[in-house]
Amino acid sequence: MIYTGEKSIDNWLNKAVEQLKSHCLCDSCLGRQFANYGRGLTNKERGFAIKTFLTMNAHHLKDVELLKILATHGTFKPAVKTLEKLGIKIQTTDLECFLCEDILDDLPKYADEILQKLSTIDFSTFLVGSKISPLLLEREDELRARYHIDSGEACKSEINRELGKYIEKHAGKNSDFQNPDVVIFFDAVEKNISLKVNPLFIYGRYRKLVRGIPQSTWICSSCQGEGCDECNGIGKRYPESIEELIAHPALELTGGKDAKIHAAGREDIDARMLGNGRPFVLEIKDPKKRNVSLELLEGAINQHANEKVEVSDLRKTTREVIRQIKARSKFSEKTYRLLVKIARKIPKTELHKIEQTFQSITINQRTPQRVVHRRVDKTRQKRVFSLKVQQIIDDHTMEVIVYCEGGLYVKELLTGDEGFTTPSVSELLDSTIEVLEIDVLKVHQTYDYLKNS
Repeated sequence: MIYTGEKSIDNWLNKAVEQLKSHCLCDSCLGRQFANYGRGLTNKERGFAIKTFLTMNAHHLKDVELLKILATHGTFKPAVKTLEKLGIKIQTTDLECFLCEDILDDLPKYADEILQKLSTIDFSTFLVGSKISPLLLEREDELRARYHIDSGEACKSEINRELGKYIEKHAGKNSDFQNPDVVIFFDAVEKNISLKVNPLFIYGRYRKLVRGIPQSTWICSSCQGEGCDECNGIGKRYPESIEELIAHPALELTGGKDAKIHAAGREDIDARMLGNGRPFVLEIKDPKKRNVSLELLEGAINQHANEKVEVSDLRKTTREVIRQIKARSKFSEKTYRLLVKIARKIPKTELHKIEQTFQSITINQRTPQRVVHRRVDKTRQKRVFSLKVQQIIDDHTMEVIVYCEGGLYVKELLTGDEGFTTPSVSELLDSTIEVLEIDVLKVHQTYDYLKNS
């Protein structure tokens, strides 16, 4: 239907005219009210097309009033030229767009500023967010309600999309709505731009080859890291940790500010982690370089760790994987090796009884006394699938292999922890037991689901 000058707002062209009569609208803001009409057009192109059609139709109908509206509230130069052709001079003023206050016309300027800020950052993907004045949001809501417009698009959506398209074109990077390397935030109220560089997440497995190293940095509780006599001035309970041994080379290669390790469970300080290793995710905060060679990183970590820790299977991943490995570690099955000393001599018949008793059995285990100061005091039920006496060293010493559910405190399965764990091997043999060595031989969860993450 071609606009005929009727006051009806049933027709979308008439709605466009009514809006222009009451308010100054730039091409983008007019076109955005009809964003659902037509494909392959920007809102700016859509708005320009509407004004062009209305100008041509008004010229054909000699509708000077509409041409004046398009020339002033539409800030449309072809309408000004058409009026001049008709011998009508009109005073045009630089009116500001009622809905965006000319922010949309200025987007290329802000986009260039964003590109300048991004030039110092190593990234592959990005996401754009924005903030606009609540007053402008209210204006748009009122305008759409007044003219019954149900085909429009939010101003923020247009800002985010158009800035994103500009960055994709000129920086050669891709937008990513799920896991962007960098988040760009345009504050249209304060007219400033900020960047948030998201952490770099690297999945891998580590083997701990020596005893006496904690998994994460253990800050001295006496000085809270400041350094005191109790910690020999280093601010830590232990000189080094698995986290530090892995993080140090990673920070050097990426230029990150800080790094943290998220592992699928943990082993005791005096335990080794052998086999194919324990799954972990290294989170590197504010990395200056993301596209590092993981082969180079693996070699650098293993060299720095000096046969204390060894990493393998490194690959980039996402924050979601941290949640997954944390959740699954509570239930993933593990195999342990323990070297234990029993107070009394145990006949071989009793050793056989141990193996039979701890075949597919549920253990009631209260939080061990050695960790209750830093763990919730509660009783857990965990499964032991098998316990095998692997080797008898002498009359009082033996090597035991335990295959169990994740989250079981294995030392206490042997010692009983003064009744905090029941049944226990100590309870069954009616003898005290000392754990001399403990190793994690295998974390059975394959984590194959992470390979494509």
